Amino acid sequence: MASWFWPIVGPLVAAAVAAVLAFIITTRAARQRAAELLEEARKARELAEREIETRKREALLEAKDEALRLKQQIDAENRQERLEISRAEERLSQKEDLLERRAEALAEQERALAARMAQDEARRRELDQAWEQHTRMLERISGMSAREAREELMRRARDEAERDIGRMLREMEQKAAEEAERKARNIIALAINRCAVDQAAETTVSVVPLPSDEMKGRIIGREGRNIRAFETLTGVDVIIDDTPEAVVLSAFDPVRREIARLALVDLVEDGRIHPARIEEAIERARREVDAQMMEAAEAAVLDAGVVGMGTELLRYLGRLRFRTSYGQNCLRHSVEVARLAGYMAAELKANAALARRAGLLHDIGKSMDSEMDGPHALIGLELLKKADEKEAVIHCVAAHHNDIEPASIEAVLVQAADAISASRPGARRESLESYVKRLQQIETIAESFSGVEKTFAIQAGREIRVMVKPEQVDDETAAILARETARRIEQEVQYPGQIKVTVIRETRAVDYAR
Repeated sequence: MASWFWPIVGPLVAAAVAAVLAFIITTRAARQRAAELLEEARKARELAEREIETRKREALLEAKDEALRLKQQIDAENRQERLEISRAEERLSQKEDLLERRAEALAEQERALAARMAQDEARRRELDQAWEQHTRMLERISGMSAREAREELMRRARDEAERDIGRMLREMEQKAAEEAERKARNIIALAINRCAVDQAAETTVSVVPLPSDEMKGRIIGREGRNIRAFETLTGVDVIIDDTPEAVVLSAFDPVRREIARLALVDLVEDGRIHPARIEEAIERARREVDAQMMEAAEAAVLDAGVVGMGTELLRYLGRLRFRTSYGQNCLRHSVEVARLAGYMAAELKANAALARRAGLLHDIGKSMDSEMDGPHALIGLELLKKADEKEAVIHCVAAHHNDIEPASIEAVLVQAADAISASRPGARRESLESYVKRLQQIETIAESFSGVEKTFAIQAGREIRVMVKPEQVDDETAAILARETARRIEQEVQYPGQIKVTVIRETRAVDYAR
């Protein structure tokens, strides 16, 4: 047992002993280090306490110095304030002395003023007594009281002032009227000078030349079937008479007449005339006329300086290309009215674009007047409403013949431009003699009824105004008179468009202030 025990246990015992010795040594070193650290800490604490004590003494000294400085500063400020207070008291004393002297002076002035007021009061009483004596003397001399004399004087002054004001107003109204007329003449003359116009040269029938009279028989056809087919499809009367090498086309609708003319020219040039060929030619002519109308409308819009015109309005406007009024082409007349209205609106600082657009569209109702009843201005109103046109343009179109009352300066300008374009020399082919004769005939018919006092044909014969005697014609009779006058005009007078009959019955009470 001893042989194997010590070789194994011996090293272990030696290692344990070494470990115990190492622990003892380490513990002693740690205790010694701890003692050294405690000593160092004690010394640092003593050093810090000495530093703190030194800083306390320094802070105390600084506080004492600051307190001394503040005390000195406060003492200096107090001395300055006492000095300023002393000066202020001295100034106040001086002001009190000055106020006392002023109060004494004011008291003296009040005493003087009271004495003067007493003198003035006595003098006023004397003047009042003298005025009363003078007034009584004037009343005795004039035979009027003072109140009556004052009223008379005021009445005379008021009458004189009213006369002066009336004279000034008349002079101002006369000058304003003269100036307005002069400016209106200048504006109209300028607008007319800037607008180049054509003379009327349109006809109401269309003449188609023929290469020979033999072509007339071919146009008529066997038993008249060709001419019947042509008239049925076009709605135009074909007049074949003794006129050599010519055929006359007659129709109230200028568009139909133009379609028939183009179709007949095409048939004559082709030489093949039979119902099927006639139908083809008319359809081709209708497309050509539609294209011409659209092209003419676009050219008119461009010439008038109008933008934003819809296709539907262009189609209506293009129909005016073949519409005439007393020989004046309606489309060219509309362009002329648009330009005149635009020029005058620009001179008057009004809406020139609105005036041009309304002037171009003012006669658009004539494109459908053969298909709709009523005056063309109101027909145009309905067409423009369907086309969603602006309300201001619709009003100008409806008012250009006074079918409704004009309510804007542009409406009045369109009306004036229409009258200028229609009345200028060469615009229309109706002779002055026949025009005057027609107006006289209309007035004569209206004057033939009992109770009529005066008649006036206005609006270029488009309206007749009948003034009746109120004691002879009552309201119900006035309505009957208007209807009978219109019926007689329809039966006895040849006129374009329509004539508006207006019967006016009014009672006036007149007196004079003298």
